[in-house]
This record gives sequence, C-alpha cells and structure tokens, in this order.
Amino acid sequence: MGTRVLIADDEPNIVLSLSFLLRRAGYEVLTAADGAQALALIRSARPRLVLLDGAMPGLSGFEVCEAVRADPQIRDTLILMLTAKARDVDVARGMGAGADAYVTKPFSTHALMDRIREMLA
Repeated sequence: MGTRVLIADDEPNIVLSLSFLLRRAGYEVLTAADGAQALALIRSARPRLVLLDGAMPGLSGFEVCEAVRADPQIRDTLILMLTAKARDVDVARGMGAGADAYVTKPFSTHALMDRIREMLA
C-alpha cells in the first residue's frame, strides 16, 4: 500500500483530477469536501501529506492547518496549502499557520506532482 495522501478541497473537478494523478503515481488517496471532515480524517486515518484548500465550508484550510499544528498527535502531518488565495498576505497566513508548502491555483499538475514527490521523499 502506498503513502496515504488526503485531498481536502470542495471543488469536485480538482479532487477528481488530483485523485487520478496521485493514485496513478502509487499513493493511497483519501478525500474530504470540508474542513471538519478533513480534520477528522487527519486524526483517524493519519495521512502523511494533506493537500489543503484554503477556502472550504465549515473550517477553512487555514483553521485546519492551525488545528493540526496544535495537536501533538498529528502535528507532524505534512501540509501543502493548495488554494486560490494568492495574495502575499494569504501566503503569509498559510505559512504562519504552519503549512510546509503553499501552491496557488491555477497550478501546473506536473509541477504539483513534482512538489508532492519531493515532500514525501
């Protein structure tokens, strides 16, 4: 079984395309459509990496990131913020919340997959 990756995003097209690419690359993929579901899956399924949208229903990706970093049981989870929030203040907020990487939408799937492989190496 491959490394477990969680895609937390409320945009079905992004979830579908990234799920396909990640599975094809050998990763086990979990998905969540809102922040509360993402946090619950991080706590229960312990993915190694989370692709976390900044703006989701319920808890935002930024709030999920802060909650992960505040919880000693899951704080070592790798977090890549994958969001349309591209202003400097948004990037600073994401990195300040504890994200390991920040990628803005739209993104190159090739470059994103390279970044994921690099983070999980």
